[in-house]
Amino acid sequence: MRTTIWALLGLGVVLPQALASDTLGTSGFTLCMQDSEIEVQKLDVTYTKSTKEVVFDVAGTNSKEQNVTATLTVTAYGSQIYSKTFDPCGTEVHVAKLCPVPSGSFSAKGEIAVPDEYASQIPSIAFSIPDLDGQAKLTLTSDGKDVACVESTLTNGKSASVKGVAWASAGIAAGALALSGLSALGSAGSTGAPASSPTAGDVVGWFGSLAMNGMLSVNHPSVYKSFTKNFAWSTGLIPWSSMQNSIDSFRKATGGNTTHESYIYLSGLSTASESNGTSSSKRSLDLVYRAVNLIARTDSSSNSSSSDLTDCGSLNFSTIKCYGEELMIPSANIFMTVLLVFAIVVAVVIVGILLLKVILELWALYGNFPKKLATFRRDYWGLMARTITNMILVLYSVWVLYCVYQLRNGDSWAAKVLAAVTLSVFTALLAFFAWRIVYLARKYKKAEGDTTGLYENKETWRKYSLFYDNYKKDLWWLFIPVIVYALAKGCIIAGAEGHGMVQTIGQLAIECCMLALLLWNRPYATKSSMGINMTIQVVRVLSVACVLVFVEELGLSQTTKTVTGIVLIVVQSTLSGVLAILIAINAIIVCIRENPHAKKLREAENANKDLDDLTPLDARESLLIDHPPKRDFTEMSKFNFNAPYEAYRDHPINRSNSNGSNDRLVYADYGVAHGRSHSHDSRSSLEGRKPTAPGYGMAY
Repeated sequence: MRTTIWALLGLGVVLPQALASDTLGTSGFTLCMQDSEIEVQKLDVTYTKSTKEVVFDVAGTNSKEQNVTATLTVTAYGSQIYSKTFDPCGTEVHVAKLCPVPSGSFSAKGEIAVPDEYASQIPSIAFSIPDLDGQAKLTLTSDGKDVACVESTLTNGKSASVKGVAWASAGIAAGALALSGLSALGSAGSTGAPASSPTAGDVVGWFGSLAMNGMLSVNHPSVYKSFTKNFAWSTGLIPWSSMQNSIDSFRKATGGNTTHESYIYLSGLSTASESNGTSSSKRSLDLVYRAVNLIARTDSSSNSSSSDLTDCGSLNFSTIKCYGEELMIPSANIFMTVLLVFAIVVAVVIVGILLLKVILELWALYGNFPKKLATFRRDYWGLMARTITNMILVLYSVWVLYCVYQLRNGDSWAAKVLAAVTLSVFTALLAFFAWRIVYLARKYKKAEGDTTGLYENKETWRKYSLFYDNYKKDLWWLFIPVIVYALAKGCIIAGAEGHGMVQTIGQLAIECCMLALLLWNRPYATKSSMGINMTIQVVRVLSVACVLVFVEELGLSQTTKTVTGIVLIVVQSTLSGVLAILIAINAIIVCIRENPHAKKLREAENANKDLDDLTPLDARESLLIDHPPKRDFTEMSKFNFNAPYEAYRDHPINRSNSNGSNDRLVYADYGVAHGRSHSHDSRSSLEGRKPTAPGYGMAY
């Protein structure tokens, strides 16, 4: 069994880590026995690979002088790998200051040699694998009964939660955003051009799903739990001390309790934990909660208040509350943190667009202004509104999650009001756009026989294409199930917090339904979008299925959970890397190749202009053109066939909408059947008929 456990650590080579040190040590501690006669206040245990020795440092207080026997037990991934019992008064491990344990305060250090049979089973990777899932436990026994028990996390100082990974993932999202901007610039004024994939929404949505997996109320392997924290930024959880203090003041003024739900309190716990021997490279706030247990035992007034924190003290068990507090964001501050981060991003977008407007105006005054930028210069307010709407669409699932969480767990009435109002406004905004697009689709279908006007009408495309630009023309409606999917996902994760089985099964059902919808319709307009989005959804389904392994009710071993967690990290990291590569490739393509959609549009417009100039006497071989079948012959009644080649001109065809732009970029009937209105004054009605000159047909 020990060989299997340590072989498991070999999987850690797939994770990029710094050069390993040669020590394993404890990180923080917690008491594992109530009403103990000996109160332990300090415990440091370190194993050095080069010397094969365990060095321990223990301190505490004792109510009376007594002889004790110490037992040191080490476990890894849920299984015991080493146990040693020794007498501090013996010859093998002699600790003079614990022989006997004096009354009052005491402090003792000692060394224990680890036999080769155990030391040889510890592979070198154990000193570099991140978030080593191990514990060291020290039990003191006197006269056959336990008088003290303390345990600590075993760590090598490495963690899968790395700031460099967080910055790299944010850089990938920024690259996708820049690529989207370049694509929009290249197709400025064009209609029907799908966005280049992967878009910023695809990337942020993917990273957000990784962070949300870490918020589920299951017993995550510590390595996977730390890994998901690298992507917390994508859900708006960005710790900022001054912001947290401001939120605390706001909550305090609006009915919130900041005694144990504040940034100052969390910071104080962290300081107390470090003063109790915690390494500065601690991997999470798990050790902080262990320190809280000690504080609670020495201060009876803290018992009731710290009871809520002990749920997060379990090594790997997580909730939205614990996830935020491990990032140094008090649980009651989570919604307000996300709200302020969103407000800051919106402010940056507004300032950036206004700055772009100023630059374009100066360019137009003092330089040769490109025509393709005229749309941006003229419609910057619309650009600003569409950008903010797109942000709401991309972050809607995360927003629902935090709003529902605030409404369930918040303590400030003002924060609850903000959560209810923003959730209602965002939901109403998306519902309005959905209704508007459906209305226009029905209007186009009634007037023209299909809904291609959503893609070919310039005004409609400019206003609403952000919802359906990646979908095929006959599957424009798929954005509605996507919005419902985001709503349901956020509601289940936040609404069922604390019930990991319900969260996981509910989310798995939603992800499977979305995958089935995508596989059945294959809705994306380009092959690249199809492949990328299908792959992302498949990995999402597999990820949630793997998270089901972490559910405590299933009772699977810690070894199985850790193997699953490492496999998840490998798969999700690989997909993230592939997205980064695709973004780089697409950026190169956008820079060196003409936009194919703009090229097709230009050719179609040129062909349409040529066909509009045709006359019966100058057909320019137009009869040789392979005309598509006409959908409507109503317009044929508007021609006067009494005079040779004499078109009826009393009622000219209006080929423009009210905005002056063509409803259709390329007409299927090539200028014959543009108008759809049936006027009572046309030649097809009796009232509209008028006599013609003799000799050119029958007179009326």
